[in-house]
Amino acid sequence: MGTQSRFQHLLAVPALVAKRTVQAGAALLIGTSIALAAGGGEPTVCTPKDVPHNDRHWGFQGVFGHYDKKAAFRGFEVFRGTCAACHSLKYFTFRNLADLDVPEDAIKGIAAEYEVMAEPNDDGEVLPRTAIPSDYFPSPFANEKAAASVNGGAVPPDLSLMVKARASFENHVPNILDGYMDAPEGCEVPEGKYYNAHYPGYIISMAPPLADDAIEYKDGTKATKEQMIKDVSEFLAYVAEPKLEERKSMGFKIVIFLLILTVLLYLTKKQVWRKLH
Repeated sequence: MGTQSRFQHLLAVPALVAKRTVQAGAALLIGTSIALAAGGGEPTVCTPKDVPHNDRHWGFQGVFGHYDKKAAFRGFEVFRGTCAACHSLKYFTFRNLADLDVPEDAIKGIAAEYEVMAEPNDDGEVLPRTAIPSDYFPSPFANEKAAASVNGGAVPPDLSLMVKARASFENHVPNILDGYMDAPEGCEVPEGKYYNAHYPGYIISMAPPLADDAIEYKDGTKATKEQMIKDVSEFLAYVAEPKLEERKSMGFKIVIFLLILTVLLYLTKKQVWRKLH
């Protein structure tokens, strides 16, 4: 009798586990349903009614696409004239500007306008020095805590890979820069925050960074807001994938090679097996 009782107890354990699992799953499902009913799955008062996504055409898209180097350099001017006050570009070195057809002397001159921290000296002190072309673009803040203290608790993200880090890719940056507008009626925007129709959640900490004539282009191009959006987007796309043109060129050469190889193998097969067919 004792053996039978223990056997029945062992059979009851899986049933108890299964029952509790079902109960937990049901509780989760009910909780999710309540959240959706409360508005989690429905548009909120902050949802914009009609905001077109500006899916621009970029010259670097497609198999034969390439960067507009003049536009990308203008974008660098926009970045360092407006964005660099808050955002870092930690994977970009000054000598990368050579890819945009910037002369070496000009690159040295641009780098010399900045200071970076040198290696520790004999006394262990770390002192600033003038930047050189091989240096990375300096961050505006020493660390994340310093960045947060200046920006109301928000840490401005590094923009080196921003174009590749978002689902909309190259259209993410221009959509954000062009998405500032008045909040819909009933939408409360906290003090120090801004409404942006393209930003997830619609409330953003970054103030509108661009306005007409915010900078002066060296090549004389008129610095309208739309022009600066296009240029800085082109530049950040280049920073995120500086070897894009080389990759596409190599891919095209490989495709041509494979086509030629296919033809040669076909002709070889015809020659070798001709007598057997």
